[in-house]
Amino acid sequence: MVNLSGVVLPSPLRQRQQGQRTTPPSVRIVHSGHACNVEEERHAERVYTIREGETLELSCLVTGHPRPQIRWTKTAGSVSDRFQDSSVFNETLHIAKILRTQGGRYYCKAENGLGSPAIKSIRVDVYYLDDPVVTVHQSIGEAKEQFYYERTVFLRCVANSNPPVRYSWHRGREVLTQGSDKGVEIYEPFFTQGETKILKLKNLRPQDYANYSCVASVRNVCGIPDRSVIFRLTNKTASPSIKLLVEDPIVVNPGQTVSLVCITTGGEPPPLLAWISSNDSLPQRSVVKGGTLTLPAITSDEAGVYSCVASNNVGNPAKKSTTIVVRALKKGRFWITPDPYHNDDNIQIGREVKISCQVEATPPEELTFSWLKNGRALRSSERMVITQTDPDISPGTTNLDIIDLKFTDFGTYTCVAALKGGGIPEISIDVNISSTTVPPNLTVPRGKSPLVAREGDTVELECLVSGKPKPIILWSRADKEAPMPDGGMQMESYDGVLRIVNVSREMTGSYRCQTSQYNGFNVKPREAVVELIVQYPPTVEPVHMETRQGLGRPVVMTCRVLRAHPSRVLRFEWLLSNRLLHAGAFDAQRDETEYTIRSLNRDGWGEYTCNVINEAGAGKCTFQVTGKAYPAEFYYDTYSPLWQNRPRVYGFKLQWTQMNPNAVDRIVAYRLGIRQMGLQRWWEQEIPVVGAFSKGELMTHNLTELIKPESYEVRLTPITRFGEGDSTIRIVTYTAPVNPHLREFHCSFEEETICMFTQDKNDDFDWTRHSASTRDTKYTPNTGPSGDRTDSKQGFYMYIETSRPRKDGDQARLISPFFNVAPKNPYGINNPPAYCFGFFYHMYGKHIGTLNAHLKQKGQTASEAPVWSLNGNQNDRWKQAKVSIRPTASFQVVLEGIRGPGIEGDIAIDDVTLEEGECRDPPPNLSAKAPSMSSHIWLLCITVVMTLLEGQR
Repeated sequence: MVNLSGVVLPSPLRQRQQGQRTTPPSVRIVHSGHACNVEEERHAERVYTIREGETLELSCLVTGHPRPQIRWTKTAGSVSDRFQDSSVFNETLHIAKILRTQGGRYYCKAENGLGSPAIKSIRVDVYYLDDPVVTVHQSIGEAKEQFYYERTVFLRCVANSNPPVRYSWHRGREVLTQGSDKGVEIYEPFFTQGETKILKLKNLRPQDYANYSCVASVRNVCGIPDRSVIFRLTNKTASPSIKLLVEDPIVVNPGQTVSLVCITTGGEPPPLLAWISSNDSLPQRSVVKGGTLTLPAITSDEAGVYSCVASNNVGNPAKKSTTIVVRALKKGRFWITPDPYHNDDNIQIGREVKISCQVEATPPEELTFSWLKNGRALRSSERMVITQTDPDISPGTTNLDIIDLKFTDFGTYTCVAALKGGGIPEISIDVNISSTTVPPNLTVPRGKSPLVAREGDTVELECLVSGKPKPIILWSRADKEAPMPDGGMQMESYDGVLRIVNVSREMTGSYRCQTSQYNGFNVKPREAVVELIVQYPPTVEPVHMETRQGLGRPVVMTCRVLRAHPSRVLRFEWLLSNRLLHAGAFDAQRDETEYTIRSLNRDGWGEYTCNVINEAGAGKCTFQVTGKAYPAEFYYDTYSPLWQNRPRVYGFKLQWTQMNPNAVDRIVAYRLGIRQMGLQRWWEQEIPVVGAFSKGELMTHNLTELIKPESYEVRLTPITRFGEGDSTIRIVTYTAPVNPHLREFHCSFEEETICMFTQDKNDDFDWTRHSASTRDTKYTPNTGPSGDRTDSKQGFYMYIETSRPRKDGDQARLISPFFNVAPKNPYGINNPPAYCFGFFYHMYGKHIGTLNAHLKQKGQTASEAPVWSLNGNQNDRWKQAKVSIRPTASFQVVLEGIRGPGIEGDIAIDDVTLEEGECRDPPPNLSAKAPSMSSHIWLLCITVVMTLLEGQR
């Protein structure tokens, strides 16, 4: 260990110790928040029980150097189940208002690259209890029109809970149990045991018509109260029945307001009505009022099946449905079919030609078609046959068959689609039949395939389409099943051009253009293929790399080509800050180029660039060659870093190791910066380092005169011949005296915080902080001190006030803050160290009781005998007590004052100390009890005799 000791600004000292280096991580989970029970290690699993809606807070405490990285997961090692309401990489997992679905096993994983990661887990059980629900049924074979008028009735009670629920049934105020009534049977169905409880009323009797309550209980775990529900069974109890006051289906035009009315026609208790839709949820603009559902300005998307559901927990719910149909016409298209009895696809006089027209209509039965020729109505005849295709084969389609085409048949044919009753705009489709009506043909323009482009360009793939009418062109990938640039499998083009913006290397390949059947000839699709080649600059590695090296050492930099198109790489060039160092052509057998600095000098530091160039551009490798030292790594596992704890200031033992100290020139000093949190000004000093040190060697510097209770930001920067290295920052927070340093702990109770001593909440009364200058004039005489331990009237001390209402045997306990045991071996305690616990006491008065000192160790449950005890009157003066203790774990000391038989029994304490090592020169009166009254008399007699003998001399 390297010890750089000193105050913040004065010059430091340096010592060398052997000791702690890098250490693998260890981890444990501690809990806070609103747990209602925590079961510790039990078959390697800890169970944390919490009530739904409370706050879950789990902290992951880690040790290890370098500081381990912490990650919370809900499955061991997996990152797939993280938490959106907490930060995965925080030490503390915080979930406010936890839900039942968030229960499960939580893992804390800590890793710092040394050894295996440390993992601990805890299972979180979320407890809850929902309101129970009672449903009523009658056996199917015995049901009558008048429900529950007679025979057997079943009342089923169900409640969701964790832990499993217990049910009890009541009839009025009577508790029902199995066997308490011959007409009653209580049981759990075999297939749902523990989830439900059934009350069976056999051969319904008049007394069975009553109020039944089901009480669900989880036995008050986590403070969850019982929940209950009441059901009134009468001779009128019946399942619901309803009626819809609407037609089925309801056909409406877009924009109309639709109202659906549902009424109940039976059911006791009165049923509750609800509306549901086949579209998963009701439209956002819908309004439900009672049994009426209103859909204002309805759209085609809101068409579907709407159901009214009535439920009163008796029998099965009643359900009635109706379908809303919103009238619409859309997607009109056409196609021309040449004479199927000829081999070519041309339209010629004397041959047959068929024009087809298709429209999507809702409702389809209202769809009507009419045909026009040159704007005049056209009727079906022997030569011009108008038909409608079977709706099951091709719905919404009409055909015009022209048999034996004549010159006079040339013209514009119009297909008009409409819905009966109007209200919806018609769709008209024009088709021109003439001598120029020819089937389509597709070609790729010369020089357009293959098409070569550079990555990032905008390209246009082109297919020339001829024919009349011109069909829509469909583009797709011809070489593989892959989506087009817009994400779909096909893209439409009306002019035969496919335009791709910002083309990427993944788009290299074959593209197919083909004619669509619609709005053109119904013939075999014509198609052509266009090749696209996307060139891109070389992809190289590393893109950026930092190389740290000391002066006089070699540096080797390698730039590797991963892929490029064209793959023939033309040349490479090495530069230092835009100054050309070396250039050349690539070896056909190699995919990398190398540059070597044999001996690094000061001019060799800087940014090196390797450009690998082909026809499409250049790929760039960047190397930052520097002599900067790596950052220091603060050591967080220091035992008791708060090594100085005075009334207004504190000190902190700052410890760190140096990352890769031998990677660069020797570190000659550290620049330490420190500033108080919230302020701008930094105080800086240099900490010189004498000689070299190895990786993992621990450096120490003592920060002193830090003001309580402020926190400080500490910055540490290594310095070499190159200059300053990377800085690292940590926060120093005042946490004393939770773990005050034992060698310097001293408490004189001068401040109101009383050195973080606390009053025991389980005793009978409290210790009082007091000084003689503020003493009440009504104080009890003949007991208690007249000043503090130094006989100062302004000094403070702690005492127990034994006046009424205190009574004999009442106890007051004052508990110290926790102290950590400082092991010689930081990873275990084989030989626990000794500490000297000391304090001054004042026990004056004829009714003095007992003063005890106890040692309370962490994890200790049973109370042990006091380590020091004294009772009885000790005269009107302060005396010191010291006792050696050997704790094996973190500990507290407890000072216990016990009232004697009367009011003249005030006991006071002052100047509590705790020091490392055995007690030296302990005061003489450390006996378990004060001398008895007879001993006092005997001592008095001896004193009198000695006085007389002295007088005779």
